[in-house]
Amino acid sequence: MKQPRSSDELGRDLGEVGYLADEGLATIAYLALAMQRPLLLEGEPGTGKTALAEAVARAYDLPLIRLQCYEGIDATQALYDWDFPRQILHLRTVEATADRSQVDAESVEQSLFDERFLLARPILRALRESPAVLLVDEIDRADDEFEAFLLEVLSTNQVTIPELGTVRATVPPIVVLTSNRTRELHDALKRRCLYHWIEHPGLAREIEIVRTRMPEVSQRLAEQVAGVVSDLRSRGDLLKPPGVAETLDWTAALVRLERDELDLETAAATIGAVCKYREDIDRVRDALSSMLA
Repeated sequence: MKQPRSSDELGRDLGEVGYLADEGLATIAYLALAMQRPLLLEGEPGTGKTALAEAVARAYDLPLIRLQCYEGIDATQALYDWDFPRQILHLRTVEATADRSQVDAESVEQSLFDERFLLARPILRALRESPAVLLVDEIDRADDEFEAFLLEVLSTNQVTIPELGTVRATVPPIVVLTSNRTRELHDALKRRCLYHWIEHPGLAREIEIVRTRMPEVSQRLAEQVAGVVSDLRSRGDLLKPPGVAETLDWTAALVRLERDELDLETAAATIGAVCKYREDIDRVRDALSSMLA
């Protein structure tokens, strides 16, 4: 893997794949790579946390391995499991083809836990395939027990499979954890990571993001869309303020409609690309005329 020599170089590499990181984010991401430490990103939904891990993988031509967290996830879903149906099929094949008097029960049992029956989940895959980017998405949705398990793996970069032995990463994977802060993470996990809170971008940067990701968009349209979204975030009465992802979705929808400029009628018809609650849509439609004046 090509290692960036500075935060500025990392920022340029990310920019080449369409991700514009501000100075603070580029610095902390560079330090995470240089120090081989996990990077914990918190912030509102749609601020580019997941996109950073994707951009690092693209910029340095690394596999991206994603572990999507959810309530009730455990080590089996994250680490490994055994392919039970194939193990049963293997047993039946042995029974059908072998002479029962010559079957060694211990050997058959050992064969059930052969590598070919192992189902590698994201964490095991990341340890085996590293250098790779391991994205642990929405870690705040998991419970305390899973968080403790993850901390142990991140501390040692190895796991033990009783039937096969210990798997160690010769090069630690690049680990990016994201959290929407639906609950507070434990201090032990935070201490293991470098931390950064991602804010919504300012107006000028958001316009730059739109033009970088979609060069075909007119300057006028990019300014209008980013301006309206910025106004929506500042309202304070929306159930879910839009993020950069919604800005890009809305712009893409307008490009599909072959619009070079945002008018009131088109904005009202496409506002569902930005607002995802009926109450928010009603509030925004009532205010669009003043935003586009």
